[in-house]
Amino acid sequence: MSDLPLTLLEEDGSLRTIALADAPAFARPTAPLRSRVIYAAVHVVPQVHGDNTPGAPADIDWDATLAFRRTMWSRGLGVADAMDTAQRNMGLDPAATRELISRSAEAARTALEDPEIAAVFPAGAAVSDLVVAGVNTDQRAEPELSLDEIVEAYLEQLRATEATGAGAVLMASRHLARTARTAADYEEVYRRVLEEATAPVVIHWLGTVFDPQLEGYFGSTDSAEAARTMLRIIERDPAKIRGVKMSLLDDAAEIAVRERLPGGVRMLTGDDFHFSHLIVGDGTVTTAPGAEQVKGEYSDALLGAFAATAPAASAAVQALDAGDPEEARRILDASEQLGRHVFSAPTYHYKTGVAFLAWLNGHQKAFAMVGGMHSARSLPHLSRTIELAATTGNLEQPALAAERWHSLLRLAGYELPAAPAHATGDAA
Repeated sequence: MSDLPLTLLEEDGSLRTIALADAPAFARPTAPLRSRVIYAAVHVVPQVHGDNTPGAPADIDWDATLAFRRTMWSRGLGVADAMDTAQRNMGLDPAATRELISRSAEAARTALEDPEIAAVFPAGAAVSDLVVAGVNTDQRAEPELSLDEIVEAYLEQLRATEATGAGAVLMASRHLARTARTAADYEEVYRRVLEEATAPVVIHWLGTVFDPQLEGYFGSTDSAEAARTMLRIIERDPAKIRGVKMSLLDDAAEIAVRERLPGGVRMLTGDDFHFSHLIVGDGTVTTAPGAEQVKGEYSDALLGAFAATAPAASAAVQALDAGDPEEARRILDASEQLGRHVFSAPTYHYKTGVAFLAWLNGHQKAFAMVGGMHSARSLPHLSRTIELAATTGNLEQPALAAERWHSLLRLAGYELPAAPAHATGDAA
C-alpha cells in the first residue's frame, strides 16, 4: 500500500484524510478482446489558453484529444466519438464536431499501422472497428425543421461521417423530438435515413436524464411503447443496424428490448448505473433452432463511464475471455460504484467528472472543458469522485492524482501540507 495521504472535502467544508492505495495492476491486452464489444464514449480536451467561454466556438487541443483516444485503443477498446460525452450540444459546435470525426478517423487509420494496437483488434479490422461517431441534425441552427429537412440534415452528417471511414451512430435528434407528432413520423425519418446508409449503423436512444429536450422520443413518454416503435424501425431492415445503444438508466427496459432484437443486432448498453450485470450477463445462453452459435444473455457496451475507467473495462473483458465472470463482475461492480456518482443528477453534467478524472490520470494538462463546463460540479462532488476513483482502483497514477487534487484545494483557499517530492507523473 502507498503511504500517501489523500485529503478530501466534505459537503460542510471540513477536511478529512484517507490513505491512498496503489494503482491496481490492470494488464494491457496482448490479443483482441473476444467476449464483448466495448466502445468508450470519450470527451474532448480544450486548449488551456483557448477562449472556451459559454457560446464560443470550441478551441480544442488536438494532440491531447487524439492521444486520449489512442489510450482507449491500446486497451482494446473502441472509441465512440462526437457524442454527448464529447459535449455535443453543450459546447462542441458543428464545425468542431465535423473536424473531430475526421481527425479521430484518421488517427484510427494510423493506429492500425501500429503493430501493438493492431494486435489488440481482430485481423483485418477497419477504421469503423476502432471509432464510431455521432450523426445528428445539430448543424442546423433553426429550432424547427420539417421532417424532410430533418432527413436531409441527418443525411448530410451521415455522408460526411461515412466518408471518413468511421462507423455511424444515429443520435436522437432534438429537431425530430420537437417536430414529430406520431410514432409514424419517427419511423418515416429513420426509414429514409437508413435506406441511404452504406454500412450498418448504431441507433442511439438517449433518455431525458441526459437530455430533457428529448422527452417523448420515438413517439411516447412510455418507454415500453417507445421501444415498440424503435423495434419496428430495426425489424424493417435488421441488416442496416449494427446495434442499439440504450441510455435510459433503466436496466429492465434495456433487457426487455435486448430480448427482442433480431439476430446480429447488438445491444450496446449506455446504462452507466447498471452496466456491470448487463455486460457480464445472467449466465444463460439461448440457441435458435439450427443455429451454429449460442447467444449469451448480455449486453455489449458504449459507455461514457468507460472513458474514465478504461483500464478496468479492458481488464473485465479479459477476465470474461479467460472464463472468469466472477472477476469481471468484481472489477465492473467497483467501476459502476464510481459511475453512479459521476452520473448522479443532474446527469447531463457527468462530462465534468469524465474530464476531471482524465486530468487526475494525466491525460490532459489542466482541468478544463470547452464552454467552461468544468465548473458544473462542486468541489465536494469532485472530492467524492476522486475518493471513489481511489477506492475502486480507477486512479492510474495515484500520486499524480493526489498532487493535482490537492493543488485544486489549495487554489480554493484550503491549507494543506506541501506536496510530497515523489508525486510525479506524465501530464499530457
